Amino acid sequence: MFGFFRKKEAVANEAKEGLEQDYNDVRAIAAYFKNETGVTFDKQESILKNKVTTFCKHRKIGSFIKLLEKIKYDRELKQELIDTLTTNETFFYREFRQIEELVKLVINSGKKIDILCAPSATGEEPYSIAIALLEAGVAQSSFSITGIDINSDAINGAKEAIYKERNVRNLSAQIIERYFTKKENLYILRDSVKSLVAFKTLNLFDPSFAAIGKFDFIFSRNMLIYFDKETKLKAKNILESLRKDPNQEIFFGHADLF
Repeated sequence: MFGFFRKKEAVANEAKEGLEQDYNDVRAIAAYFKNETGVTFDKQESILKNKVTTFCKHRKIGSFIKLLEKIKYDRELKQELIDTLTTNETFFYREFRQIEELVKLVINSGKKIDILCAPSATGEEPYSIAIALLEAGVAQSSFSITGIDINSDAINGAKEAIYKERNVRNLSAQIIERYFTKKENLYILRDSVKSLVAFKTLNLFDPSFAAIGKFDFIFSRNMLIYFDKETKLKAKNILESLRKDPNQEIFFGHADLF
């Protein structure tokens, strides 16, 4: 009888060990993710492996190969994986000199301006642009802002527009009072600003991306740092194709080196 239980326990252990072996090689996931999103984990393979292993175990997916099979036809699962592997840490008025430059260009244009933020993360950048334009006396009817991100959780967060103190740390007390409602330790953006930005969950490298339209000014800051050189150039070409004026430079982040 005891021999039966020992045998059963050994079989269970063997199955467990086999399951762990299925999570050994994450390179196929890395290649798939880079192809789909442009994001590379070449120097962070251990981080990628830990994240994807946890992702699989929580969803009772027994191997990375099985995960690849599932996300080919399960779009919801694929989006969940993208949300897990993309990070969105930013704050209001980040690299503000570029926003100041944009405000001057909008004022001098004398026409209605369309602005794209790609990526928009959890909304701090496009909302910063909206606030800066309002502070400069630019009428709401004189500009439209579109924010896009591949991470649907980030987009949902942008639409809610509820922030912590660290997110608004660069804003003056006067601006916070004008455009936010404080509730305990949270800062809730007023609807008058939220209504000025349209958010969409989009993948820059999806063939349908071009349908988003053309823009007078494009912000794409701190996205290219996650790409290799070839993918950076590809992303740059895609963004440049969205410009109304081919001579207008795109606002890239200071860390987005080519």
